[in-house]
Amino acid sequence: MTAVLAAATLLLAVGCSSGGGSAPDGGGSTTAVGTPSGASPSTPADGRTPPAKGTVEVLRTVTEGLKSPWGLAPLPDGGLLVSSRDDGTISRVDGKTGRKTELGKVSGVSPAGEGGLLGIALSPGYASDHMIYAYFTSASDNRIVRVLYDGHKPAGEQLGAPDTIFKGIPKGYIHNGGRIAFGPDGMLYAGTGESGRRGLAQDRKSLGGKILRLTPEGEPAPGNPFPDSPVYSYGHRNVQGLAWDDKQRLFASEFGQDTWDELNAISPGGNYGWPDAEGRSDDSRFRDPIAQWHTDDASPSGIAYVDGVIWMAGLKGQRLWRIPLNGTKASADPQAFLTGKYGRLRTVVAAGGGKLWLVTSNTDGRGDPRSGDDRILELRVK
Repeated sequence: MTAVLAAATLLLAVGCSSGGGSAPDGGGSTTAVGTPSGASPSTPADGRTPPAKGTVEVLRTVTEGLKSPWGLAPLPDGGLLVSSRDDGTISRVDGKTGRKTELGKVSGVSPAGEGGLLGIALSPGYASDHMIYAYFTSASDNRIVRVLYDGHKPAGEQLGAPDTIFKGIPKGYIHNGGRIAFGPDGMLYAGTGESGRRGLAQDRKSLGGKILRLTPEGEPAPGNPFPDSPVYSYGHRNVQGLAWDDKQRLFASEFGQDTWDELNAISPGGNYGWPDAEGRSDDSRFRDPIAQWHTDDASPSGIAYVDGVIWMAGLKGQRLWRIPLNGTKASADPQAFLTGKYGRLRTVVAAGGGKLWLVTSNTDGRGDPRSGDDRILELRVK
């Protein structure tokens, strides 16, 4: 079971950072929050603590011309699978040439507002079963399915019929969550939203406003904090980012309403406060975020972990945030890169070797599409 520490105590005021560089701009819109005593440091593989300041280098545009891209799943052969929220399709992108091949549509997707075909993830046994997991909005709910990918069939016909493994997650025009990922423990984690109905987040019997932990077959995972329940943590508004550090500790990004977006260290059974708290709170019932941002500066979706650092993609903020870690706290001021350069940023995935895949989101109905949007970028990060 994932080992995670309880969140938070001290609040340290810090400034937000300028896009594309390393110097703070002194805007005062970002805060980092401390960690409980006893937290062990999360460090890069070579044992060094991550530097307070980092760098981002855009190596290349992998592909462009994507429509409403949302989820991204790297393939063992170097290709990339990408989901289209509004079209309900999954496509394969050649990692070298950028050539796109549509695998097919996931049947049952009912896109509207923020809903549609959202997160995707490869089965832990993908090498033998060739299964893709997908989180999507149907006509009645949000659900998780798995589909067989058969690359020997003609383009457009390579996806099998979806096998629903989990359903009943509340849907809405907004706040559908949608990020799924297999953890180091082999269990499937899913970030859900409260669908605009705030009270669901504090209701442990509801699946809305939660992080869920499931077996690959869709059952509540062994060792979950509440008996016979898939709920792993609650009190969330809209979780769209999940990542683990090298100590198998889970972190999650969360959209705030008007004041504070959050990066949280997730503790099993933890209550993260929504709707009674947004950002840091003095209420001891709630876990505090390890960092928080004004919503204009972040509105975070995907996150990724690389060598002691969480990287967080911002939609409304149109920037990539770097948050160096020491255990379960931000060890230095969050730092922003690429501010406004590529518009809205939806998904970020570790690519190995100190690199990231970064997916833009300007064709989602809220962005200002430019020539070539949407695109996948390859970055080198430190």
